Amino acid sequence: MIDAHVHVERGPYTADWIQRFVDQALAVGLDELCLLEHSHRFVEFSELYEPVRNFDRYQEDWYARRAGKRIGEYLDLVAEMRKSSFPIRLRWGLEVCWLPGAAKVLESLDARNSFDFVTGSIHWLDGWGFDHKKERWNGRDVNELYRRYFELELDLLHSGLFDHVAHPDSIKCFGHYPEYDLEPTYARVAEAAMTAKVAFEQSCGLRNNYGHETLGLDRNFLAALRARGVPLLTASDAHRPEDVGKNLKEAAALLAADAETPPCRAGSRLPAIGEEK
Repeated sequence: MIDAHVHVERGPYTADWIQRFVDQALAVGLDELCLLEHSHRFVEFSELYEPVRNFDRYQEDWYARRAGKRIGEYLDLVAEMRKSSFPIRLRWGLEVCWLPGAAKVLESLDARNSFDFVTGSIHWLDGWGFDHKKERWNGRDVNELYRRYFELELDLLHSGLFDHVAHPDSIKCFGHYPEYDLEPTYARVAEAAMTAKVAFEQSCGLRNNYGHETLGLDRNFLAALRARGVPLLTASDAHRPEDVGKNLKEAAALLAADAETPPCRAGSRLPAIGEEK
């Protein structure tokens, strides 16, 4: 089993810290682990986050507490860890917020040759962080927020920059849902994902990090992706070693239920960065 989305950000860039993730992965029966960092951590991406910082004081402070590292520090860790042998497969990646200018930064960093995979995600709607605090939704138009979220997800897919899409329907994080039928939207996103040959996460992140009552993708979204053969990856969205693999068995069972084929694993149908898709 794979955990396709695990952050190393809460500890030092050392072999001992990485070993804690590996040990937990082995304890829960994983054979593949995808480790990554958020783009907001690195000064090389700081220009992208100007609309985020300028949105309000809360977001300015949030960003200031998390940013400031150089991506070279992370790349040095990746290079060092690649020299080591582990009892499971380790893949190294970067989670990039889809914001204006992301393509230019990724090209300048030669990200496609620096990492095993690059994951795209949506955390900001025109500068506003929808997944921060539930009360920040008060007075907002839920229908319009959903429309904008999936507009951005389509743009992300059309960019051709990413191998995975992280937590693809995280707009539901606080339990808000639109009044309109999402199935046509799911179909459009699934078509774009199929064309782009991008894998989607069956993410446990909303359950693990927000206490969401449902696990993984919306059932109709999952059906749309399956119908078009979009690769699916189990992912915990862990931010600490003890959460590696959390709820993955249940997520995998949901994928397997009534499926004609099992979910894909990274390393099987999913190519590494730099390989021909």
